[in-house]
Amino acid sequence: MRKINKWLVACACALFSLTGCYNTESRENVLKIYNWADYIDEDVLAEFPQWYKEQTGEDIRIVYQTFDINEIMLTKIERGHEDFDVVCPSEYIIERMLRKGLLLPIDTVFGKTPNYLHNESPYIREQLDMLSRPGHRASDYAVGYMWGTAGILFNTDHVPAEDAGTWASLWNLKYKNKILMKESYRDAYGTALIYANAGNLEKGKVTVEELMNDYSQASIDTVEKYLKEMKPLIAGWEADFGKEMMTKGKAWLNMTWSGDAVWAIEEAEGVGVNLDYEVPAEGSNVWYDGWVIPKYAKNKKAASYFINYLCRSDVALRNMDACGYVSAVATPEILEAKIDTTLSYFSDLSYFFGPAADSLPIDRVQYPDRKVVERCAMIRDSGDKTELVLEMWSRVKGDNLGVGVVIVILVSVGVMVVFTVYRRLQRYRHEKAQRRRRNHRKRKRK
Repeated sequence: MRKINKWLVACACALFSLTGCYNTESRENVLKIYNWADYIDEDVLAEFPQWYKEQTGEDIRIVYQTFDINEIMLTKIERGHEDFDVVCPSEYIIERMLRKGLLLPIDTVFGKTPNYLHNESPYIREQLDMLSRPGHRASDYAVGYMWGTAGILFNTDHVPAEDAGTWASLWNLKYKNKILMKESYRDAYGTALIYANAGNLEKGKVTVEELMNDYSQASIDTVEKYLKEMKPLIAGWEADFGKEMMTKGKAWLNMTWSGDAVWAIEEAEGVGVNLDYEVPAEGSNVWYDGWVIPKYAKNKKAASYFINYLCRSDVALRNMDACGYVSAVATPEILEAKIDTTLSYFSDLSYFFGPAADSLPIDRVQYPDRKVVERCAMIRDSGDKTELVLEMWSRVKGDNLGVGVVIVILVSVGVMVVFTVYRRLQRYRHEKAQRRRRNHRKRKRK
């Protein structure tokens, strides 16, 4: 026992020593990064301090943390308890952070270091500038990192392309228990509303952008109705395991993001499973993640240099290879690296790379053709309607239990109730017996 106590004291002293060391370290020499998990090349991250030293003559140490949900990241920033220097939110959170005054402008002058921020595609910059507030242009506060589409990953041996090419496939009875739905209320919301209004979309009575950003009570009710109709058909709501189930052939349809689809298609090919990806003809969501500097950052200089560093062509390519998503960088070096002459199709990517890129053999899952992008739209921040949408999502998810599961739960609760009553009855009898014995002893003493 004495050895354990000594060990605990030693650990406490060591911890105190490390904490004291960190607390006395100048924040000018620390860069705190908050990013999605598995969203950057580890070597790119490890090499930044040396690059920063070469550019500025200053030492820098990285403190790196990851998050899985935009809202969790935002909560930490809003409370001001975390002084992250640079974070990577999605477009709607960037919009919300701008509205709440939670961002600092990114430096664009780097001394002798080239400004790589100009490598960002004008298309990405235009999309992010749609999030601007009066007097605050979004592109001054956010630089694009990765982007992509939402669509359907499907098993070509069981699902024909014409089925996967429409959101109706997620409500198709013949695929019951072979469908996976992304556990993302925003993507689910847009998908259900587009499917419910497919006829109006075809007639030109409404646009995809209008639908995905319609948070009226009527639309919320419509989404709830259609998602509840979908529930009996799906094998589950997935946050990250969908691509693995698809590569193993356990599911045939998966509403997912293009980057996950790229990973799954490559993995499945190695084990003899044939997968493909389609952005449904009705339209879908095109999303953008970007780097920003929070209001409570303590090292704006290093944060700006880090964002600039990530916009280098070679760094962007390495990050793309590491995570499977598409960089916002659109340089000739990126274009040359991504052209694949073995492909039998050509895509119009002039909107992203410029006029000369109107017919190129490039992976259509990573880089969607102009026609695909034109039928997609960005989902904006739902603002004060967010709570209503989340309440709807909770109702949709909350009763997602099969009869067998409900029976098991009821039986378990019943057993727990009986056991609790039995224990209390036993305790009552025991205490009653003890009182009798005490009273008996008292009478004997008298």
